[in-house]
Amino acid sequence: MLRVPRSWSELTPAWMTEALAAAFAGAVVDAVEIGDVVDGTNSRARIGLHYGSGRGPERVFVKREGRVLNRLALTALRAREAESRLVGSGVRLPLEHPAFYAAAVDRRRLAAVMVMEDVTLHGGRPSQATVALSVEQVRNGLIGLAGLHATYWGRPLPDTLGFVQPWRLGSVWAPVSWASLARGLHLLRSGGHDRLIPAGVDARVIERGFRGWATVAAAGPRTLLHGDPHIGNTYTRPAAVTGFYDWQLVRAGNWSHDVGYFLVSSLSPTDRRAHERALLADYLAELTQQGVGAPSFTEAWAQYRRTPVFGLGTWLHTLAGGGFQPVEVCLATIERFAAAYADHEGA
Repeated sequence: MLRVPRSWSELTPAWMTEALAAAFAGAVVDAVEIGDVVDGTNSRARIGLHYGSGRGPERVFVKREGRVLNRLALTALRAREAESRLVGSGVRLPLEHPAFYAAAVDRRRLAAVMVMEDVTLHGGRPSQATVALSVEQVRNGLIGLAGLHATYWGRPLPDTLGFVQPWRLGSVWAPVSWASLARGLHLLRSGGHDRLIPAGVDARVIERGFRGWATVAAAGPRTLLHGDPHIGNTYTRPAAVTGFYDWQLVRAGNWSHDVGYFLVSSLSPTDRRAHERALLADYLAELTQQGVGAPSFTEAWAQYRRTPVFGLGTWLHTLAGGGFQPVEVCLATIERFAAAYADHEGA
């Protein structure tokens, strides 16, 4: 069984050979080059590989557990092991995503590791949250999400996905959530970003909406959700093909969570206002094409318009927590969700 390394230095040639064995039989790694390590919610790096025999990728992408506080936060979200278990399940994810090579969990240390394809080797370009996607890139991503949702729409998940649960936000966390949201709003004001706060919004309003949306997101018809498909968890391949990585918040729940979270976080407010109706219609048409009894546009539009508060709350929490994402990423994403909140829920 693959051991979870305690440090980057433990990604030895022998360890990498074991990690790649299932996907690249006969490949024997004889040298490892660890690239720049980036610390965020998790710790991650590109790893260069050289082979003594056999063939494998010249580079892979490796994710490990982050700092202790981040590990505890992921544990509270039931996200610490989810991605590793998803990889281990072997289930089909019918949309663009990196190839998964290996995963392992060390529950005693609250630690995990994942080895996957480095999409940049084949023309993939990780999205930058500070630069909005094009309308065509978002349309392609929505078609991909429709394929995922249609595959598991309204039916029990396979036994191998028994660990995937709906969203749950226990009321015991409400005071902590309120304090975090209040801090996030304070940081916006003190940093001179008052314009990002929609009129009439305070921590109480967002906490109520955030918690209410989590209930809606867990409702039926349930399907398999990526759970966290914001722009920073996407990449594009040539011809505007949009892929999704970072599956640690995989959930069972309502389609609208993925659609709203991805669409709003990925488009500039101007492009979203001009194209969101057509993009939602494209998503629904793809569901129908794949044999799903999709909701009517009127029903889907009403559901979609309720989604921005969750994204706004999530990214205020992220800003308040510090260390999960760079400040400029938080500000760019908050701006998009705040504008959508003002357009829809605050209208």
